Formats: sequence, structure tokens, C-alpha cells
Amino acid sequence: MTPSVSVVLLNYNTRDLTLESLARLLPDATERGWQVIVVDNASSDGSGDAIAAAFPAVTLVRLAENRGYAAGNNRGLEIASGEAVILLNSDALAGVAQLQALADYLTANPAVGAVSAGLRTATGEAQAFAYGADPSPFYLLRRGLGRLFRLPALHNWAVTEPLTVDWVSGACLCVRRSVFEQIGGLDENFFLYFEDVDWCRRMRLAGWQVVYNPRVQVVHLGGQSQPQRRVANRHYGESLHIFYFKHYGKIWAASFRIFYRLFQ
Repeated sequence: MTPSVSVVLLNYNTRDLTLESLARLLPDATERGWQVIVVDNASSDGSGDAIAAAFPAVTLVRLAENRGYAAGNNRGLEIASGEAVILLNSDALAGVAQLQALADYLTANPAVGAVSAGLRTATGEAQAFAYGADPSPFYLLRRGLGRLFRLPALHNWAVTEPLTVDWVSGACLCVRRSVFEQIGGLDENFFLYFEDVDWCRRMRLAGWQVVYNPRVQVVHLGGQSQPQRRVANRHYGESLHIFYFKHYGKIWAASFRIFYRLFQ
């Protein structure tokens, strides 16, 4: 029997958070017939053995090397069989009821290809940059000028109703399996950052809507598996360059570094 929902939980050196996340999801997910997949991105903290021992019913994929966020999630997407597939970060504190609400939203809205939960910080505030507009040259300029002149943010992170947007964070993202089958998975050229922005753009180009749904709220601790800030910043800049080269061409890719300082 095909499960209605597959949950793909990506783990990289976040053993305790992943174990807590699985304890939160199971056994309710099992009772609903869901498929729960954990992809361990070559962790060095004993995650794989701990997960296998504590949750033998979970499908555990152990990767020999860490090839990044996109590649890790793709290994889970490739074996996911649910009609709705939910990408879930180990530091996104979501329960079965919240994930079910996301899957139900797709069922009720056939034009929507992907829907994200409304992300909150550990202190309960709306998380900045949980959704947004494509980082086009014009957008980067507007954002940079806004920072320079201390203007209001371009987006209202504290929205209360579902909002059709250009992209949403992949921290807690529910996608139709048919969309994945149509456009493919995350672009593995992105090691970290902008893979979700790129994926959502491809969905929209294929005719699907992308929705940020703050009616379903999930706490996202953020940054739990990220490298040191200096390394993270390097990945951020490299991924933005890849995004520009892919979607805006060589000229903008060559000149994006001018805008990158404004974008930070």
C-alpha cells in the first residue's frame, strides 16, 4: 500500500536532535502508515548507529560522504513513495499533526506544488527569510539600499494567512511526489544554501504555486548542522553565484559579487 506521506529527515552531526525528532514523530507516523526516512550525511558523531538502535523501523540511509544538503535530501526523495513528501530538518521541531496539515493543504489546493510551514524562532518570533522573492539583480539592489538607508524589510515575516511566494525554506517543506517526478530533485551543484530557492523557481516555471502557510507553525532552531560561520559564508556566496549563472546568465554571474555585498 502506498503511504500518503513520506518524511525525509536529513541528519548531519545532529544525533540528539534527530533522535528527539523521531521520538516526536513515532509511533503516530507509523500508525498512519507513513514512510519515515532518515538520511545520514556521513556524520561523525555516531548518529547512524544511534538511530538504527533506537528506531529500527525507520528507513536509514547512510551516506559514505557529505555531498551537501541537496544531495542528501535527494537520496531520500529517490526512495520516498508517499503522495506527499516532507523534507524536514533535524532542527525543525514538527509533530505529526503539523505535518499532516501540510499534506492536507496540498490535497485541498491542487494548483499548489509545495507548501512550507510557518517557521518560528526558539523564542516564538517569526523567522526572517523563511520565504521570499527570487534574488534577482533588482531585488538585491532594493534589499541593499534598504539596509543602507535602514528601510523596512521587503517582506512581512509575521504574516498570518497562507501566501503565494517565489520560494520557501526547505526546513519543513511538503512537496507533491508528482512535482518531484516532473522536475527532478534538488540541484546538487548547490552544496548548502539556495537549493530550495532554485527548486521552488523550477516548480513555478513548471506551472506550480509555492505557498508559505503560517497557519501551520513549526519552531526552527536553525544553524544546528551548519559549518563555522566563515565556511558557511563561503558556501552562501558560492551558491548565490551558481544560482545567478544558472538563472540569469554569465554576465550577471560575473558581476554578482558587486551585489553580494549589498545582499549580505
